Amino acid sequence: MTDTLWTRDEIESPCVKICVIHPDSKLCTGCLRTLEEIAQWSRMSATARREIMASLPERAPQLTQRRGGRAGRLNRS
Repeated sequence: MTDTLWTRDEIESPCVKICVIHPDSKLCTGCLRTLEEIAQWSRMSATARREIMASLPERAPQLTQRRGGRAGRLNRS
C-alpha cells in the first residue's frame, strides 16, 4: 500500500507578502492585484485566477516610482 498526498488543482496566489497598495494605480506593489482581486481570490474559479495571473506582467508599468525612500534621498542636491 502506498501513501498518496492530497493535492488541490488550484492556482496558487501570486502574493509575495509585500502588501502595499499603490496610491495611484490601486494595485498591490507586491503581487500587482487589485484589492477586489485579493479579497475574492479564494472564491474565484481556476479559470478566473489564470486570467488574472496572465495579466499581471502587463500591470507592472502602472506602478510609478514614488519620490521617497533611498532614491529620493540620493537625488537631493
